[in-house]
Amino acid sequence: MNPLQSQRVLSGMRPTGQLHLGHYHGVLRNWVQLQHQYHCFFFVADWHALTTEYENPQTIAPNIWDMVIDWLAVGIDPEIATLFIQSRVPEHAELHLLLSMITPLSWLERVPTYKDQQQKLKDKDLSTYGFLGYPLLQSADILIYKATQVPVGEDQVPHVEITREVARHFNHLYGYESNYESLIDLAIKKMDKKSAKTYQQLRNKFQEQGDSAALVEAKSLVEIQQNLAIQDQERLINYLEGTGKTILPEPQALLTPAARMPGLDGQKMSKSYGNTITLRDSSDQISKKIKTMPTDPARVRRTDPGNPDKCPVWQFHLLYSNDEIKQWVQTGCRSANIGCIDCKQPVIEAMQAELQPIRERGEEYAHKNIVHEIIHEGSIKAQKIAHQTIIEVREAMGLNN
Repeated sequence: MNPLQSQRVLSGMRPTGQLHLGHYHGVLRNWVQLQHQYHCFFFVADWHALTTEYENPQTIAPNIWDMVIDWLAVGIDPEIATLFIQSRVPEHAELHLLLSMITPLSWLERVPTYKDQQQKLKDKDLSTYGFLGYPLLQSADILIYKATQVPVGEDQVPHVEITREVARHFNHLYGYESNYESLIDLAIKKMDKKSAKTYQQLRNKFQEQGDSAALVEAKSLVEIQQNLAIQDQERLINYLEGTGKTILPEPQALLTPAARMPGLDGQKMSKSYGNTITLRDSSDQISKKIKTMPTDPARVRRTDPGNPDKCPVWQFHLLYSNDEIKQWVQTGCRSANIGCIDCKQPVIEAMQAELQPIRERGEEYAHKNIVHEIIHEGSIKAQKIAHQTIIEVREAMGLNN
């Protein structure tokens, strides 16, 4: 078994309906690769959609199924990845509530995307706790599965950082058992005398001198002790670092390659700009959209030389064309030896070749009840794991009455 597959990856998307090439190149292609490397949980973030669409909640449900069909069409495999809907696992909401009791308001207010989104979505009233608290709901999404890796772009790293802070704060508040010191003493006594003495010396060396090599050596020493139960090993390792029991592990940001997919107008591809090509557009729709794309505004007539660097079509060539075609475009456009329709044809062919199998698989899933079955089974699997975490959280907080 690949050792990475013991690590959990969690990622989600808001249900916005049928997905487009921006979603594919920015997120989904990466998911397809990750599912073969890690134990992946991919979820529909329908509660997150409510943070901005609370006035139109009726649009969310139909969008869910269009999006899941696209996930399956691009190659997300429910046999190896767990696919589920956030609202079908109520433990997300319970953990969010409990974390909100210990999270300072200032932590949420300083998340960079909070004010950025308020500026971008001025037409919506976002002066709600739901919107302010969505980074904490994201933290609950991650921590409820004890995810070790969260795939994000650089702009989303602050969301992983606040999750790490929240987990650290929770562990500091609730990670110490009432008889913690006596449990540590008992664990040390289970070691042979030489190992116990070495452990104490290495711990002092790390805590007094900050010797990281001593910390590594002490951890290795604990891990090879055959007389120690797993709980004892965990306590002793945490004791080295001056922490209690790790109830909610801190996740790591798994930086994904930046892939900015241009829209038909040269801006970032987005439904709000009306410049998208969806994953299930027909061949005719793709051809029509590309052929009617704007080109270099300075090239008014066929005989006018152009500049590919000022043409939105060139951005598609950077993604879809090989070096030979790109050189043909650069030379032909600047000398007016090729027209704009000529230039667009290789893009049309490459895009259709990429989307045809996706469209065919999407059409198959669109007419099958299996999509609902996949989500039902995935939600049950996800809830079993989430419920175990909630039990541990309640016990740590003294709430299991």
